[in-house]
Amino acid sequence: MDQGTRDEVLRRLAEAVGAVTVAHPTRVAVDGPPGAGKTTLADELAVVLGTLGRHVIRATIDDFLFPRAVRYPRGEYSAEGCYLDTHDYEALNQVLLDPLGPGGDRRFQSAVYDRTADAVLSPPVTTAPADAVLVFDGVFLMRPELIDRWDLRIFVSTALEKTVDRAVIRERRVLSRAEVERRWRERYIPAQQLYFATVRPTDHVDIIVHNDEPQQPGWETRTHRLQSIRLVRKENHTGAGLDPA
Repeated sequence: MDQGTRDEVLRRLAEAVGAVTVAHPTRVAVDGPPGAGKTTLADELAVVLGTLGRHVIRATIDDFLFPRAVRYPRGEYSAEGCYLDTHDYEALNQVLLDPLGPGGDRRFQSAVYDRTADAVLSPPVTTAPADAVLVFDGVFLMRPELIDRWDLRIFVSTALEKTVDRAVIRERRVLSRAEVERRWRERYIPAQQLYFATVRPTDHVDIIVHNDEPQQPGWETRTHRLQSIRLVRKENHTGAGLDPA
């Protein structure tokens, strides 16, 4: 595993995106557990790509949730419900990933749901340039429903216990520490463990960013896929010990 400054890792990620050669917009997945830092990393990567002149489409799995009445049939704290009942993958593929993929018309919508209002959305359809980049963050992005839709796959890895501490800080204005800890320990962490047991997501990604120390993140590449997208670097990076704690 290599380690560097955050700016160095972002530069490497931008180089990896630039090395993808496809005839349609490049679809980049930024996967990882809740609290791992994937949304922040995706936001920062989008900025870097924009400074390089790329047209960036920024989207998130949080805008492809089922309404609350649909997504909690197993209970609010159910790990199985978190993994199985939360996200509308059919809509995600239909309105965003497939239109931007091979044979798509590049006419897309970046959301179908407003989490704050718990309401279905239907934003205007937008046409993406052929050389656009979709930077999409979220949990469970290597699931079978989505795995073949990505042109570059990034996983943000953090020890699961560390995500609890980060969540307490992030959610303290709206939830008590006890409530945050219950959600993480009963719903989110077991859902991630189920995800790893059934899908083994880090076996399918191109890049793993180890984000325990956000200002000094680690970096691993899965060369068997990076070679296929012609990512050429002076160093030869290899992946080992990939499962987050």
